[in-house]
Amino acid sequence: MPTAADKAKSGITEENASPATGERKPTLLVVEDDENILTLVNEHFSRVGYSVKTAKDGLEGVQIALSDHPDVIILDLMLPKLDGLAVCRELQEKAPFIPILMVTAKDDVVDKVLGLEMGADDYITKPFSLRELEARIKSVLRRVRTGATSKEGAGDEAPITRGKLRIDPSKREVMVGERQVELTPKEFDLLRLFASNPGRVFPRKYLLEKIWDYSYEGYDRTIDSHINRLRAKIEDNPENPQMVLTVWGIGYKFYDE
Repeated sequence: MPTAADKAKSGITEENASPATGERKPTLLVVEDDENILTLVNEHFSRVGYSVKTAKDGLEGVQIALSDHPDVIILDLMLPKLDGLAVCRELQEKAPFIPILMVTAKDDVVDKVLGLEMGADDYITKPFSLRELEARIKSVLRRVRTGATSKEGAGDEAPITRGKLRIDPSKREVMVGERQVELTPKEFDLLRLFASNPGRVFPRKYLLEKIWDYSYEGYDRTIDSHINRLRAKIEDNPENPQMVLTVWGIGYKFYDE
């Protein structure tokens, strides 16, 4: 059991966090090399109703993520063997459906932006309270459940066809001609939003708040990075996009037929 000194050393506070609820215990994978933080987070979330798995380095974290498919990964940026950014990059390729909440001790915009560009869904800066961490995790899980509900509701939303692009929201599938395209959850949500509103201009700030459910003030590069990856998957020539178009100084739009 962590002592008060351990808690003070880690910089983490509990603040009377409320229990998590749900029919099934959400599974968290905590990838952290600080023993005090790892123990505190593990014990707290186990107590409030989560199933918790832990890893003390990035390589072990990737292995557990790929074998166990947790609901959320809490990922420290600075790790032995494989750092957090490398972990994000590998999971983006092999398991893009697993949401990642990145933890960093650096209060540096560059580190946060890089984490988001590599595929992290959210970030939190040390020291943090367990209540704040739990709120962030619940937000991530809520977005995942919303996507799952959309996928299960086969008749809720009709397929969207724009030229050779076909989006099936109920199955969260995308076809470009005869080719099926594998998109990350955020890439899919961006594309569905664009294609559902051809010609409408979406400012970057709106996209950040709408897709990430969180305000990343000043993090326009995050949107640009996701758009670039999306274009690489759906455009014939990503350098000369014909579907997802840039509106200079504002944001993006889908071409208007």
